[in-house]
Amino acid sequence: MNIIGSLCVYASICKHENKPLIFPGTKAAWNYYSIASDADLIAEQQIWTAVDPNAKNEAFNCNNGDVFKWKHLWRTLAEEFGVEYVEFDENEIVVSMVERMKDKGLVWDEIVRENRLAVTKFEEVGLWWFMDMSLHREAMLDSMNKSKEHGFLGFRNSKNSFVSWINKIKAYKIVP
Repeated sequence: MNIIGSLCVYASICKHENKPLIFPGTKAAWNYYSIASDADLIAEQQIWTAVDPNAKNEAFNCNNGDVFKWKHLWRTLAEEFGVEYVEFDENEIVVSMVERMKDKGLVWDEIVRENRLAVTKFEEVGLWWFMDMSLHREAMLDSMNKSKEHGFLGFRNSKNSFVSWINKIKAYKIVP
């Protein structure tokens, strides 16, 4: 599962509708530390586990090796899409992404058409239930210590990874 594509679609819709980028999660998700796992890093670790004798018959966690807070990455997302950034508002009623996006299919079709994007069905570009699950929980942490102890030293800077994947999604013309 990957939340970045859904975040990009959400930001694109906010920009198209000239609405601010409202964080669709809880106060805990906004403020607590989280981890991410870059897909390329996961692939590197999988190759390592397949060929390195130190990894034989072992199970490993995989994450970027750092932590982030959504309140920091949210500003980055807003900047990458040129939409208004707003701080988390405790008084705002948290609306699930499933509910927030239920009627946005035609808006998405218009965005795709106007920007000559790769033709995608709205139901395929947004994993709204996964976004809800990811942004409605408290801290989600694990450790790369076992991997490091066994010889895998790969890592990613989560903010740089986030921006890199946003740029890749734009380059593939999935979002404007």
